[in-house]
Amino acid sequence: MQVREDYGDGFEDDAPGIFYPSKRRLNFAVPRELRDEFEEALTCFEAKAYRATLVMVRRTLEGTCKDQGAGKRTLAENLRELQTQGKIDGLLADWADLLRVVGNKGAHFTGEAVSAQDAKDALDFAEAFLDHLYVLRARFDEFKSRQSKKANP
Repeated sequence: MQVREDYGDGFEDDAPGIFYPSKRRLNFAVPRELRDEFEEALTCFEAKAYRATLVMVRRTLEGTCKDQGAGKRTLAENLRELQTQGKIDGLLADWADLLRVVGNKGAHFTGEAVSAQDAKDALDFAEAFLDHLYVLRARFDEFKSRQSKKANP
């Protein structure tokens, strides 16, 4: 993004100031390996490599399942296992499954273009998925523990 201001002498004497938006960062509660995968997905998106973005989002999901202890053969089975274990609810399971399906478009040749919007949505939902598992669940558990201590001193 460029910013220019006219201080009375016109824009010709004012070099534009270049300001880049800050890069999206995941919470440090998300394991380093998963943050690396997600950051590579962001790099792919910024390079307009939308298929590659989807592949990296899928890899992020696969790594998350492994980190959460799901040890099935396929990503679909691992996501169902996380749901069965109560680590993700129905809505998050739907998000994750759709990310898995969209990730297939990046990983397997379909002849189909991947839009920037699909890649951006995949990044947004993957970020929410990681936040839910690693940040919000831990914060809720801490909150619940504090409330329980207050109720039962």
